[in-house]
Amino acid sequence: MGATSKSGQLATHLGWIIWQMTILIKMEQTNQTSVSEFFLMGFASYAHLQSTFFAAFLMSYLFAMFGNFLFIVIIFSDTHLHTPMYFFLVNLSVLDICFTSCISPKLMAILLSETKSISYYECMTQMFLLSSALGTEVLLLTVMAFDRYVAICLPLHYTLVMCKKVYVSLSATVWTVGILNSMLHVGLILRLSFSERVFLDHFFCEIPAVTKVSLSDSHNVKLVTLVADIFLGMMCFFFIIVTYTYIISSIIRIRSAEKKRKAFSTCASHLLVVSLFFGSIIYTYVLPALNFGGSNDKVLSALYAVVSPMLNPMIYSLRNQEVKRALLKILFKNTLPIRK
Repeated sequence: MGATSKSGQLATHLGWIIWQMTILIKMEQTNQTSVSEFFLMGFASYAHLQSTFFAAFLMSYLFAMFGNFLFIVIIFSDTHLHTPMYFFLVNLSVLDICFTSCISPKLMAILLSETKSISYYECMTQMFLLSSALGTEVLLLTVMAFDRYVAICLPLHYTLVMCKKVYVSLSATVWTVGILNSMLHVGLILRLSFSERVFLDHFFCEIPAVTKVSLSDSHNVKLVTLVADIFLGMMCFFFIIVTYTYIISSIIRIRSAEKKRKAFSTCASHLLVVSLFFGSIIYTYVLPALNFGGSNDKVLSALYAVVSPMLNPMIYSLRNQEVKRALLKILFKNTLPIRK
């Protein structure tokens, strides 16, 4: 995409942050020797369906990995797709790979295990990686909405506003803020105390579920979670709503039916992904922080952590003629002519 050096520097910086977080988790673990492992009891009521769940999660994991890797290869292989919108979509695919990779392998291992256990270190690491990807994706979807706003509402200024320096900087900021936000949350949870045997009514280690089983006062964790939900979640969601209000009004004023259809098509995929993602996030994180929420929060968590990474590449590919054309070039490069 033309930003190899900056991407390398960003990857080095993020790797350093994750390494520091790993050291912090190990240090805290030595101070909480009473905590040895967590038991994930999310499937306890469905013991007879363990093999079915395993097959379902295995298929979704393989589809998610294959779909997102293929999507990245398609975009990198076609120079016509080296635009800000597809640059952000590559970031989204990387996030989806992170999402499903930090959840599905351990989840499938637990389904095959009799003890259903995960160590304290593994639980904190999983929670940190999941929370980082979660915060980063919230911000990334917001930046993508801004990109669509500039492309549709300010088309003559698009190349000036969304130049390479701008969209690479936005991407770096999104990743950095997402990881720092996760470090803050997990850092507070590391200070909580737990019993020697911790039972989580969940499929994986997630902030709301882990906070519930703490023996110490978790008021500060809930307060910081609520503040982060308001600023990173609700404000981003409100920004997207306002942005699309302007986008839709601009599309309605387009006279050409073909241009209007194309504009709606580029926005429809993003709106669908935003609806699925933010709907489950609000139910899982915002409502529990406000002392609301139901018994299906773990099911909604599985939706954005396991199902969404599988659906996102399909959502952005099926209605996108440019991606389809680039895929055909890869598959039939030396055999079939590609219509333009």
